[in-house]
Amino acid sequence: MLDSDDNDRPQRRSALVARELSRLDIDIAALSEVRFAEEGSLVERGAGYALFWSGRRKEEHRQSGVGFMIKNNIAKKLHALPTGHSDRIMSLRLPLQGDKFATLVSVYSPTLQADLAVKEAFYGDLHTVITRIDPKDKLIVLGDFNARVGRDSQLWKGVLGKHGLSNCNDNGRLLLQFCSQHQLTITNTLFQQQDRFKTTWRHPRSKHWHLLDYILVRQRDARDAVHTRVMPSADCYTDHRLVRAKLAFNFKPPPKKKGPQTKKLQVHRLHKPEIEAAFQARLAERLQHPPNPDPSTQWQDFKTAVQESAAETLGFSVRKNKDWFDESDPAI
Repeated sequence: MLDSDDNDRPQRRSALVARELSRLDIDIAALSEVRFAEEGSLVERGAGYALFWSGRRKEEHRQSGVGFMIKNNIAKKLHALPTGHSDRIMSLRLPLQGDKFATLVSVYSPTLQADLAVKEAFYGDLHTVITRIDPKDKLIVLGDFNARVGRDSQLWKGVLGKHGLSNCNDNGRLLLQFCSQHQLTITNTLFQQQDRFKTTWRHPRSKHWHLLDYILVRQRDARDAVHTRVMPSADCYTDHRLVRAKLAFNFKPPPKKKGPQTKKLQVHRLHKPEIEAAFQARLAERLQHPPNPDPSTQWQDFKTAVQESAAETLGFSVRKNKDWFDESDPAI
């Protein structure tokens, strides 16, 4: 949860969160309960992250809000800024290697106590967003779903792995049905690990830990999820633990700029007596006038005379910049 900048804390929470993400080397983080008004962005230059958010209007009570915190070097590669669809859904599209794309969707689902109509409206909006995404894109939906999905992997084949937790609740059934409809896998349940690396939120009264925050991918891309686990040591100034997923795809590198062709004097030609004599003659011709009394001007005149004489008698060879290559070269 991030507070707006008009609080009396000595430092914005966004800056503190950015520093923690930097410490953990997180490329992109989905944030819930951002609580900033409308849509906007800011750059935490000290930590090297940019924050993008989507919230409610300024005059409304701001208890929701979603966003992304992205490393600056990755944010520079975006073809378009993240899109806010509501105060609970935001998306961004990342270019990947091989002219492919990944679309990330940051969500904040209504709580268990919310009206059913509010929950259904949320999933209706999320359905609309996902159906508009290019089906060829890799899809990652991540955030606070306020849902317990349980461990019935036989009933929810392809959606749940064998390492779920606890029992399913009403919000969990809504999420499972949504995942089944869109053929999504809940990556948190794919990996065998201790419960403390799965649970993300502790109930304030019962003190029991639950799994409420998820990272979903298309079932066809489930192998891209190398690992999903909770980071208990992360201090991101919220009552939810940070969930980190390692995904096996690479961002598209910045295009290499073809460097200019640089000219190089063919100095080796001075080994030929006739070329050496021609060079000396041209240089002597240029230096026959009286020198300028100013030392700086004398040096510049001499330098120009040598360069021009060499260019006329030796000629240039074209040397390719080290970042330049010939696409027709069969060795490439």
